Amino acid sequence: MAVANMLYEKDVTTNYMQGKKFAFIGYGAQGHAQANNLRDSGYDVIIGARPGKSWDAAKKDGFEVYTVAEAAKQADVIQMLTTDEAMSEVYKESVADNLEAGNILGFSHGFNIYYKEIVPPADVDVIIMAPKGPGNLCRRTYKEGFGVPALYGVFQDYSGHAEDEAKEFAKGNGAARAGLLKTTFKEETDEDLFGEQNVLMGGLTSLIETGYEVLTEAGYSPQLAYFEVQHEMKLIADLIYEGGFNKMYADCSNTSEYGAYIVGPKVIGPESKKAMEDALKDIQDGTFAKRFMADYRAGFPELKKLRERSANSLLSRVGAELRSAMPFVTEADKYSTPAN
Repeated sequence: MAVANMLYEKDVTTNYMQGKKFAFIGYGAQGHAQANNLRDSGYDVIIGARPGKSWDAAKKDGFEVYTVAEAAKQADVIQMLTTDEAMSEVYKESVADNLEAGNILGFSHGFNIYYKEIVPPADVDVIIMAPKGPGNLCRRTYKEGFGVPALYGVFQDYSGHAEDEAKEFAKGNGAARAGLLKTTFKEETDEDLFGEQNVLMGGLTSLIETGYEVLTEAGYSPQLAYFEVQHEMKLIADLIYEGGFNKMYADCSNTSEYGAYIVGPKVIGPESKKAMEDALKDIQDGTFAKRFMADYRAGFPELKKLRERSANSLLSRVGAELRSAMPFVTEADKYSTPAN
């Protein structure tokens, strides 16, 4: 198996981004983190936002804030960090007409370029810098002197040095302290959506919900079932994060390890693999993107229905009740209604 060519700060030696003005379009989790990190790395950063919460937050953090159109017009580098679903509208309404030849159009997810929701002009560089972690973690680790790894890549190289620009952008974000991996817009989009849907979010939550249903329908305590299938998930995930499956198994009992080996493949077996393969095809051929964008343009009726179902499930309500008694859970539990 080929070893990935991971790059670090010492490997990023060009300075094409020096002296350029960056406009971050959107000041949410990623926008906030990247803008602050780049500013702290010595870059000239402004924010493009709509009046409201994000505008006020950026002002409070000491940034010059403009409308999206004004920010795009001023900038050499326009980093698109709105939500996937709104990005093409924002681009068409406020960014497209303000791009100049030689500008750099940046993304942290390939969705809109890959699915042609955004079609950039031929005379700009189009790059991706995708941190492999949530915005708050990117910011916190940067301030601690480290960072989270990132992917970098190029969709369009007008200048002849777009790849170096992407690497410099990642370095300015602190990601080169942890490691950079080269990717493409297609690869990043396919793998990111696949991971979210099948393992990290969709697969994980469905596995927890199904395990919870089996236990409670068999007459076991809803509260104990919550601890077994959801609460302890973080503890197991932390062990895997620290040292892979081997560390996780080594830190657990022989009984649990033996059971995992013989039962796990029965639960996540050939049918699950086939479902994942089908999901990947839907990502690759655009079926998922079309369904998602159609739901968005209709006002998200399907998403709202699914979100409500999740928030009001017995598992969510029991979990909210139990977390309210846990002093070590500091984040306000505002997403679920406690069980009666």
